[in-house]
Parts: sequence; C-alpha cells; structure tokens
Amino acid sequence: MIDLDIRDGIAEVVLNAPAKLNALSGEALGELSQAYDDAGAAGVRALLLRGEGRAFCAGRDLTGVSPENDDARTYLVDALRPLLKKMAEFPVPTFAAAHGACLGVGLGLLAVTDVVYVADDAKIGSPFANLGAALDSGGHWLFTERLGPQRTLDLIYTAELMSGADAVAGGLFSRAVAPTELLAKTRAAVAKAASGPTQAFAASKELVGQIRDHRMGYWDALDAENEVQVQLSKTPDYAEGFTAFLAKRKPVFRG
Repeated sequence: MIDLDIRDGIAEVVLNAPAKLNALSGEALGELSQAYDDAGAAGVRALLLRGEGRAFCAGRDLTGVSPENDDARTYLVDALRPLLKKMAEFPVPTFAAAHGACLGVGLGLLAVTDVVYVADDAKIGSPFANLGAALDSGGHWLFTERLGPQRTLDLIYTAELMSGADAVAGGLFSRAVAPTELLAKTRAAVAKAASGPTQAFAASKELVGQIRDHRMGYWDALDAENEVQVQLSKTPDYAEGFTAFLAKRKPVFRG
C-alpha cells in the first residue's frame, strides 16, 4: 500500500493502491507513519509524497465500514492526528505532487506538506455533504485559512469540487502544473531543495509554523527571524554560502 524509495538523499513516499484511488485504511495510516519514520532515520535531505494511478488520495478507505461498526474516533484521533503531526514536523523540506482526487484524508496529507504542486485538473473540495458527515483531516482549517469563511462554507454546502488550477489561484496550494509535467517538475523542485542549506530550511520551516500557529505579529516575527539568522551565521553552510558568493561559484551545502 505504501512504498518508500530512498536515493540521493531524497525519500519518495508513494501511496500505491490505485484500484482504491489510494484511499487510506487505518492500517495504511500506520504504514505511512512508518515510512516517514524510516525516511527520517535514513537522514534524507528532502521528501516527496505522491500517489499512483488516477488519484493522489480519495480519502478514507471505507471498505468494510458501516455506520454500525465505524470507529471514527480511533481512525481520526488515535491514528490520523499523530500521523499528520509527524508529517508536519518532518525536519526537512517536504513536497507533494497531487493529481486526480485530493479529498478527505488526502486533503489532510497535503495540508501538512510544506509545498504542494497540483495538476491543473485535480479535484479538490468537500464531498462530505453527500455522506451526512463533516469535512475532516484539518480541511476546515485549510479552507478557512486560505480561502476564507464564505468560500469554505460554499464548498461544504454545495459539495462542489475545485480544479487544481482554481485551488492554486485561490491561494490553497503552491503551483498548478500540467498533468503530464507534474511529477517531473515536483521531482526537480525536491532535488533542488535537497541540495540546498537544509539547516536554514529547517529554521524557516519552524519559523513559518510559529507565525501561522501563534499568529505572531511583525515585530515578534522579526525578532525570531533575527535570532534564527544569528544562529545560522555560526554554521558551516553559512560560511560556505558566503565563500561561494565571493568566489562567484556554486555553493556546496552539507546540511
């Protein structure tokens, strides 16, 4: 279900259940969590998350689940939330290449990934009105934060889906890419990040998270940013960057 390939300092995590549009069962969430653990233990410098087949992830795998036996708390609270937190806190740059259906849990996986490139024709939204359920996996936060309350409730009430191009135009994700170019462009971005100053990237990732989660004002963010820069000025990558700049050559960062 979950494949992990590590080479050249890059982890590629693949949702590989195309017959189910990569819908995730509780067991699959455990496999995905283990893949991130293994990638972290290997000391990778960047990570790419993607899905095989016609979709990135259509949400939760409801095979064998009925209203009578559904243990939503175990799935959402005990399994999904820890996974999303682990993904959000992964210490190096993370990217996702998203195509086809990106719904429910799939949307949550994208919400906690640093940079998301989506296919122009990807399908993104909240189909939960058709199930008598609420948008989950952090979708309310993602939509409200980036699209605003009215657009969020419009998507929830109508169950209409946005295209990847519309989602990017609305500020939901980073870039919209032609479907045939999506994986190549995302892999190129991942490779570039992997060769960069990963300590500086980690510091920026943490700072952006603080600004987002604690609603830091300008001056508080400036103070935190200054402290980050002071600490980075003592690292080998900082010295290499300056030396390479003065020598007019490409830097070689070690991370």
